[in-house]
Amino acid sequence: MTQQYDVYAIGNALVDTEIEVSDAFLETMDIGKGMMTLVDKERQMALLDALREQADPHSQTCGGSAANTIIATRYFGGSTFYTCRVANDDTGELFVQALTAAGVDTNMTGARPEGVSGTCLVMVTRDAERTMNTFLGISETVSSDDIDEAALRASRYAYIEGYLVTSPSGRAATIRLRELARQHGVQVAMTFSDPAMVRFFRDGLLEMIGDGVDLLFCNEDEARDFTDTDSADAALAALKTYSHKVVMTRGADGALAWDGETLHTIAGVPVTAVDTNGAGDMFAGAFLYGITQGHDFATAGRLASHAAAQVVSDFGPRLTPEAHLAVRRQVLGQ
Repeated sequence: MTQQYDVYAIGNALVDTEIEVSDAFLETMDIGKGMMTLVDKERQMALLDALREQADPHSQTCGGSAANTIIATRYFGGSTFYTCRVANDDTGELFVQALTAAGVDTNMTGARPEGVSGTCLVMVTRDAERTMNTFLGISETVSSDDIDEAALRASRYAYIEGYLVTSPSGRAATIRLRELARQHGVQVAMTFSDPAMVRFFRDGLLEMIGDGVDLLFCNEDEARDFTDTDSADAALAALKTYSHKVVMTRGADGALAWDGETLHTIAGVPVTAVDTNGAGDMFAGAFLYGITQGHDFATAGRLASHAAAQVVSDFGPRLTPEAHLAVRRQVLGQ
């Protein structure tokens, strides 16, 4: 079959509101720094009320980990499809319009269910650390019924967002997606998404991985927690039992990328970090673009490292389309 999409992804659909806060604010509001915490609508509204005294939001945009990743892949020049769930409300409309404006196909272009769409409050401290409080709303009910099997069958990679482990229907949908991908000869990639997912939902992640995936994305903290090891090398060795290929990001130190035969050390790109929100998502999006266009892990890693460095240099989880092309030309010469 002719491949229509480079990456088919499934994940949460959230509209992100990003704002600068102090460490004191996080402590006062009893918010775990550097983590993603699920909250109900009342808690999120209380936080928004408290934040109005802090500063104005930097941005409000369609987000969610996998959405950020496939928009990056699309902006680099790849073709992408996103399975998610939003409601028939203004927040859902904003999400779908932003997604389609980026050139990403989605299952949400038709009639949408009643309900409340998901939102994420992204709080950034002066050390560039991002802390997220997420109200999933209707996104929590994404299920196997939302999978577009024809689009999946026409894809090179299926990409699974680890955050879906918190939802029973979402977790079941990722397992079904993995099974369908196997049936149709589609490679399966997965991200752990956040240290909290590894610490509190490890058994669920194991269900999602099943008998193994083709490519696993994680950061060093997630890798060590998941494998109960105390070094990057030991964690990487252990992760090879769960995935044929592994990409482990290490912040300013770059990344380690195991292509199934060779370990590639990807150098970090020195920058002054302003906001680390979206760095891992961008790395995965650039990397997936690289490998789906025929580049090896070393080249895809260089592209991803440069892209991630760019995104942490300013506020927000994404770059402009023009910035993606500039990074692509710089690294790939095309």
